[in-house]
Amino acid sequence: MGNDTEKDRLLSAAGDLDVDEENLCGCGNSALCHPSRPLHRYCMLVFMCFLSFGSYFCYDNPAALQRTIQQIMDVNTEQFEMLYSLYSWPNVVLSVFGGFLLDRVFGIRWGAIIFACIVLVGQVIFAVGAQFDSFLVMEIGRFVFGLGGENLAVAQNTYAVHWFKGRELNMAFGLQLSFARMGSTVNMLTLEKTYNAVDFDKPYQRLAFALYTGVLYCLFSVLCAVVLLYFDKRRTRILKLDEAQTGEVVHLSDIKDFPLSLWLIFIICVTYYVAIFPFISLGTVFFIDKFELSSDDAHIVNSLVYLISLGASFVFGIVVDKTGRNLFWVFIAILGTLMSHGMLAFTWITPYASMTLMGIMYSLLACGLWPMVALVVPEHQLGTAYGLMQAIQNLGLAIIAMVAGMIVDTQGYLVLEVFFCANLCVALFCVVVLYLVNGSTGGGLNNSAEERQKEEENASGLRSPQTMGTADMDEDVFARIQPRTAAQLRGRYLYSVGVSSTVNHDGLARRMPLSCPHQLK
Repeated sequence: MGNDTEKDRLLSAAGDLDVDEENLCGCGNSALCHPSRPLHRYCMLVFMCFLSFGSYFCYDNPAALQRTIQQIMDVNTEQFEMLYSLYSWPNVVLSVFGGFLLDRVFGIRWGAIIFACIVLVGQVIFAVGAQFDSFLVMEIGRFVFGLGGENLAVAQNTYAVHWFKGRELNMAFGLQLSFARMGSTVNMLTLEKTYNAVDFDKPYQRLAFALYTGVLYCLFSVLCAVVLLYFDKRRTRILKLDEAQTGEVVHLSDIKDFPLSLWLIFIICVTYYVAIFPFISLGTVFFIDKFELSSDDAHIVNSLVYLISLGASFVFGIVVDKTGRNLFWVFIAILGTLMSHGMLAFTWITPYASMTLMGIMYSLLACGLWPMVALVVPEHQLGTAYGLMQAIQNLGLAIIAMVAGMIVDTQGYLVLEVFFCANLCVALFCVVVLYLVNGSTGGGLNNSAEERQKEEENASGLRSPQTMGTADMDEDVFARIQPRTAAQLRGRYLYSVGVSSTVNHDGLARRMPLSCPHQLK
């Protein structure tokens, strides 16, 4: 009897070591309000998803009104594509700097609010440019809009990792993409109708009215950022997360020490997305010219990628969570997208089929690719890593947008499709190289969910009660209340961010290649 009492006391003490939370009562301790409960996390996920809704709605405003903008502003396709290039150019540098600011200066909370406000200001300037019939002012607005758009995406990704790391991270990324692309879909399906619905004397005034609708969505995103600030601060206080921080400092010089696997992920990202977004920005006119669709049907087809991602991203996020094998899914997604572009370029098969396939593959790639960053860098560098990923992506988009417009003006859409296919072939090659690098360094990018679970158990030094006898449980109780060494804590932390490691039975790390980038030089 005495032994049972002593065991209960030790178990309670061991539990106190792992959980140090502020005691709550009433509604604050309910499943909806307590920050450690899944329901509360899912409620916050809704605000995270809508954080970039306004940004995504406004990003493709030009695509939804391509022919209208070209006619009213008297610009060719290459000049029109400058509205996308000017969005991307500042983020070649500022996406990294924005991630650095999230890590070191503003923090995720105020950073999200600041970047959401910059997006709002940029959209206002864009609409004012249309109101005064000035394409130059519209370009300035897109430039300002770009200063905040990608940095807001970095804040959104970092929020997701902070709240869902070690839980349903792939699902969270997938759902974020679904809600963000809902903004893009609403834009594609409604903006031209809004333009046609109003009756002003001047066409550019009707254009301005349509663009001002985006301002309202950006205001909503700012509100979501404010809500997240409050609840993230509350979560930190209640769960005492300040005491659990690593205390490590991020330096921009850390970029040169990022592992080779991360750089390959960056290349895959840019070579894939330059075959998606520039195509969508020019897709409406392409579908009208080649497949002789009406304007409304062309907008529907062009929005299928975003429309399908609304549900598919959430489903694929769960699938990747349950199965693992991120690299396998990324390979399948790129191959499927290559088939889709081939169908559009060389066949007359209905574009509904090609764009449906592209939408499915686009959703699958996002769920497999973006969470891999959290598997190869420590948590304190995630903001900088995601910022660099956005920067490289925007460098490619800025260049390819101009190249795409030039190709359409001089060579036509067939050559443009061949160009997109070539980029996807490069992405496929990089996936193969990443698979080889990951295998040679003992990484876990293509591990199954079961293998990652076993690594987590090894890294934590804990076993399930079903696999332990009474004597083992007694020994485990005393082991859990012993002070942990720095190496043991490091081993547990590395797995919590998804880094594969090989550990002894006592939790000490033998080999952690991806956590030591210098070993890959």
